[in-house]
Amino acid sequence: MSWVGWLMVAAGVVVASWLVLIVLAARLPPGLAKDLAGFLPACATTLRRLRKDPRVPTRAKVAVAIAAVWVISPIDLIPEFLPIIGPLDDVIVVVLALRYAARRVPREAIEEAWPGERRLLNRLLGSTPDEPAPGLTSPPR
Repeated sequence: MSWVGWLMVAAGVVVASWLVLIVLAARLPPGLAKDLAGFLPACATTLRRLRKDPRVPTRAKVAVAIAAVWVISPIDLIPEFLPIIGPLDDVIVVVLALRYAARRVPREAIEEAWPGERRLLNRLLGSTPDEPAPGLTSPPR
């Protein structure tokens, strides 16, 4: 078998392992593990959508692009194969990019781009002035 054949086999194994992980993550019961499993894909989708949004300033788009390249890059500060902490550097870079963009982009644009649960986005960005912070039953006075 040539090197192209081996490359195709390796790509097939990677895609198959991703599909298995996606199926397993979808079957997780509601809770922290399910939230963490869906967080990075939701962030990647948000970054892709914000990159195309005309309301996003150029500097924020550059930060979003750098975060997207960081996530896609096979070179990581923490190797992906380490359980739990493997994707930690990706999550930190994405969170920092989203927080940077959140200060420069209208919140409505970020909310429209976010495909995940609203409570996770509110936790990431902080609650809006007209909604209570997590754990409060009414807005502070």
